[in-house]
Amino acid sequence: MAGGGPGRLASHPSTDRDGGRTERGSGTIGGTISAESGAHGARPPLRRNKDFNVFWLGQALSVLGGSVSLLALPLLVLDATGSLVQMGLVTVISGATAIGTGVFAGYVVDRVDRRRLMIACDLVRAVLLGAVPLVWWAAGPQVWLLYALTALVAVLKTLFDVAYVTAIPNLVRTQDLTAANGRLMGTFALGSLLGPVVAGLLTAAAGADRALAVDGATFLISAISLGWVRFTARPARPAGEHADTAGEHADTAGAGVLREMFVVGFRFLWSHPLLRPLTLQLTLLTFVTMGATDLLIYRVRHDLGRDAATLGSVIAVGGAGSVVAALGAGRLRRILGFGTCWLASIAMIAVGVTVTGVSGSVPVIAALSAVFMFGITLGGICTMTLRQEVTPDHLLGRVTSAFWTVHNASGPVGAAVLTMLAARHGVPAVSTAAGALCLLVLAGGLLTPLRGGRVAPGARAESASGIVDHR
Repeated sequence: MAGGGPGRLASHPSTDRDGGRTERGSGTIGGTISAESGAHGARPPLRRNKDFNVFWLGQALSVLGGSVSLLALPLLVLDATGSLVQMGLVTVISGATAIGTGVFAGYVVDRVDRRRLMIACDLVRAVLLGAVPLVWWAAGPQVWLLYALTALVAVLKTLFDVAYVTAIPNLVRTQDLTAANGRLMGTFALGSLLGPVVAGLLTAAAGADRALAVDGATFLISAISLGWVRFTARPARPAGEHADTAGEHADTAGAGVLREMFVVGFRFLWSHPLLRPLTLQLTLLTFVTMGATDLLIYRVRHDLGRDAATLGSVIAVGGAGSVVAALGAGRLRRILGFGTCWLASIAMIAVGVTVTGVSGSVPVIAALSAVFMFGITLGGICTMTLRQEVTPDHLLGRVTSAFWTVHNASGPVGAAVLTMLAARHGVPAVSTAAGALCLLVLAGGLLTPLRGGRVAPGARAESASGIVDHR
């Protein structure tokens, strides 16, 4: 959701470095903000940025392949066992492994070459998925292998996703971050819509095991495309900065390693005047939104008695709202600023989750599903870019990992609570309560620095104080 979706942005004036000077704004929270490296400013505009466009096209194909696996892998387990419980175990293993990997993924990403890490993750996934039809042909169905495969792929996906988000600022100018993230999010939305369709066709024509091999081939293409991409060199730490300035510790043994892996990123989130309330708000919203899809499905299928084709149409309309938001996020944030876009996204989520749960009209539900997904996507793009703008490069992996781990942890709990309450009290009552919680989150946002309109033009804060111009 807003953020990364299982999984797991603004245009500004020039931000070239001016000899190490810092800018001081009249509305600055706490002091100063560092200017951006000149290497970023040397990047061409997005439409002429060959490195980003190669990266984007390679990832577009990879996203489509990943969406194929989301359907093909559970189907392969179901075909082999006939058990709904064993099929569901794939989702459990994938989710639990992703959360566990999130604890250390940022630590790894901040300490290695991010491009090489992404290429390695792609190549290993290509080999793992490509081997499935060979094993099925040589030894027959091996369900235990699918569970092991699920866990390994989840680890690699989490590492790749954290590196992917942290690498984007090394591909585009700061003023292009919103548009770049919007394109990538739009590609993800389209892949999520088309992937199940492609998976169904491939599975019907060639089998689920071969569909996984097709996904493996897309990872191979992604790795090749990354080999053609030139990333801007990551900036060195500011001169004279000590490890403990950023909340880091030289001790890397025992508890020191754990601190390096997760606590450093979390501490930055908690000390930052924008990221702290943003993390709290997004945790509450994730509690509501992860279960909102289940409520929608139950409302259309059970309460209103509509068929699967109607439900598919409703979900497709919602996906269209996500695509529209991805395409327009850059312009919206440039005009309205971060604060307005973020709070507006919460309002749209509140209205969407309420109306889709109480309305008896399928067209109305479909339209408000699009509003809901528009809000989810706009909020996700804005929060992603804000982290990229205000976090020092050497901390960005751990901050991203901590951010995802903290707010995503509330999702499964929220989904369980909402569905249990809906079974007892009905979808309309629970949807209304969920919408009210979203409005409380919105009201809370008006009492925080998030209500401000814009983040200052410039790069990332040099310290954990997370300084931004909050005009």
